[in-house]
Amino acid sequence: MTDVTKEQVLETLKTVRGPDLERDIVELGMVSDVFISDGKVYFSITVPADRAKELEPMRLAAERVIKAMPGVKGALVTLTADKKAAAAAPAARPVPNPPHGHAGHDHQHDHQHDHKGHAHAPQQPPRAGKIGVPGIGAIIAVASGKGGVGKSTTAVNLALGLLANGLRVGILDADIYGPSMPRLLKISGRPTQIDGRIINPMENYGLKVMSMGFLVDEETAMIWRGPMVQSALLQMLREVAWGELDVLVVDMPPGTGDAQLTMAQQVPLAGAVIVSTPQDLALIDARKGLNMFRKVEVPVLGIVENMSYFIAPDTGTRYDIFGHGGARKEAERIGVPFLGEVPLTMNIRETSDAGTPLVASEPNGVVAGIYRGIAAKVWEQVSGQPLRPAPAIVFE
Repeated sequence: MTDVTKEQVLETLKTVRGPDLERDIVELGMVSDVFISDGKVYFSITVPADRAKELEPMRLAAERVIKAMPGVKGALVTLTADKKAAAAAPAARPVPNPPHGHAGHDHQHDHQHDHKGHAHAPQQPPRAGKIGVPGIGAIIAVASGKGGVGKSTTAVNLALGLLANGLRVGILDADIYGPSMPRLLKISGRPTQIDGRIINPMENYGLKVMSMGFLVDEETAMIWRGPMVQSALLQMLREVAWGELDVLVVDMPPGTGDAQLTMAQQVPLAGAVIVSTPQDLALIDARKGLNMFRKVEVPVLGIVENMSYFIAPDTGTRYDIFGHGGARKEAERIGVPFLGEVPLTMNIRETSDAGTPLVASEPNGVVAGIYRGIAAKVWEQVSGQPLRPAPAIVFE
């Protein structure tokens, strides 16, 4: 069987009529770059923002004809808003309601308290112009101004810390170009779908997880422009059967580009956690992330200083390799909470590479206790309710 080509996809899409019912969507220039990987076809259709709901049948028709092509295993087709037609960022499609009791609902929770007696945050009303996700109480972004500061490792252990503190938690890997959740959480395989559209999240360590890394092979180069990134992000958020979650942690890509703005402008984020290392250069980039969230009126929940210091495994001597206290001073200077210092240890690196995050693999360790403490501070800000982290057993 020969591989499907972009030309064949575009030729097939010429059978789908545009909104004027006279010309096809290809002739009208409505189809974005077509991306094909492992027999799956990805593209978006650009429509006026105020007609997104009305033109959903056109999207379904495009998806149907592509799925019927020989050699096509699946299709991800999304609507992207025409920025000329509306000043707002791309409009989302209608939010499907995930079926109840699906995708790993292995224990029932009361809406206000869990089995440990922790109070849950009430479902937050979406901010103006932002569509919430049914069943998810709070969405928290974990961001950094630059790469290489350990943001994804922090996001995973923060999510596991929230889980260890008694909450129902999911994590969304919003890094389209460099998804890391499959490796960090040791998850392989492809997610299943409900009725060919709603995706069941993957799961490990009690976390529900969604990542582009589950849909595209690890070595595939993602050459996507802004609209495709925006569409894929919103589909992974809104068309996944998350079920009932207290918190969804979003691991943002580094920097302040299209993906970050899409999440900040279109998703009702309860707040953002900024990850930085102690040195000045990383803090300069962290300030950019802080300023972006402030401009789009997303609360900054605080700063985590990652790689704060190094403890030599043989002698126990502490070394401030990148300086120390820079993130704490920055948090005080700009008036946002300082959430905690995470040391640079061999264990964090080794467990991250092995897909066995410290909070899950060494729950009573010192570093796991630090992450649970950070999680408790974040939750208290989001919900207004104290959440005591379980005591860590410290070996002197």
